[in-house]
This record gives sequence, structure tokens and C-alpha cells, in this order.
Amino acid sequence: MSFIQNIQVSGFWKKVALITIPFFIVLVLISLIMSNAKAFFSFDFGVISELNFSEGKWKKFFIIKIVISLLYGFVIAVKKTK
Repeated sequence: MSFIQNIQVSGFWKKVALITIPFFIVLVLISLIMSNAKAFFSFDFGVISELNFSEGKWKKFFIIKIVISLLYGFVIAVKKTK
């Protein structure tokens, strides 16, 4: 099946969403744990917020993860559609 035909298959974008959303959530949690393990496990969310989300840092944090998640969801959905 060609690339265009894969995209036009009924339910393709639903598959992309069903893959992307859980992957995004897991990616965000793993990223937060890896960069702020001590603060994360001591439930010090103020430190996590300041390090990752203050002064516009949230834009870069989330945009990168959204793009990665969409690419991952798209690639996996294309593979599953074949």
C-alpha cells in the first residue's frame, strides 16, 4: 500500500492518536524523572516546575515531545496499516 493510501485508510488518524497520546504521556514522565529524579521522588513539584516550565521553558519542553510523539505515532501507524 502506498503512503497516500495508508493515510486515507479509515481509522488511520485514530490509530495515530491512540499511539501518540500514551507515548507522549510516558515520554513526559520519563523525561521529568530522568532530569529531576530527586525532586520527583520527593514530590517537590515546585523545583520541577521551576527547572522545566518557568520563563518560557515549557514551550521547548513540550514542543519537542509533541513532535517526537507525533512522528513515533505516525511511523508506527503506517507500519501497522500495511
